[in-house]
Amino acid sequence: MNSTELRAKQAPFKNQYNEDPATALVTFRAVGTLGLNDVTCQLDLHRNAACAGLHPLTGGDGKSGCSAEMLLHALVGCAGVTLGAVATSMEIPITSGTITAEGDVDFRGTLGVSREVPIGFQEIRLSFQLDSSAPPEKLAKLIELTERYCVVYQTLKNSPRLVTQSR
Repeated sequence: MNSTELRAKQAPFKNQYNEDPATALVTFRAVGTLGLNDVTCQLDLHRNAACAGLHPLTGGDGKSGCSAEMLLHALVGCAGVTLGAVATSMEIPITSGTITAEGDVDFRGTLGVSREVPIGFQEIRLSFQLDSSAPPEKLAKLIELTERYCVVYQTLKNSPRLVTQSR
């Protein structure tokens, strides 16, 4: 897909959202079904299913995905798609590329071993290795815009209000 094709695909949506801003607000929903015989949660990811479970360092058997790792995968996926769209729009040729997310979690927090240790990621590092003939300043702008428009990146950076409910 080139920049003209991308703009053509996105133009009707941009026009609609300008004319009727309420149509731009979408509620995403993730549903998981609890595994009753083990500590897992079956996730429905459209056509693919994934099973979340305890990380082996917290007692899991390693057969199910760790939700914290899934969060990093979501970040990499969103950043990759966003980077591709921005590169296409800016007409920046990308020959190949790799996006890596690494995050540090101290399991003493989540296992209740130490109340002083924070629960969750203490730091997440996102790195881009891109093969491109574009000049470094153009690639820097590409990364900047990828950060700006990546939904998962911005959600992690600017924590939204989180509401828990029980039904």
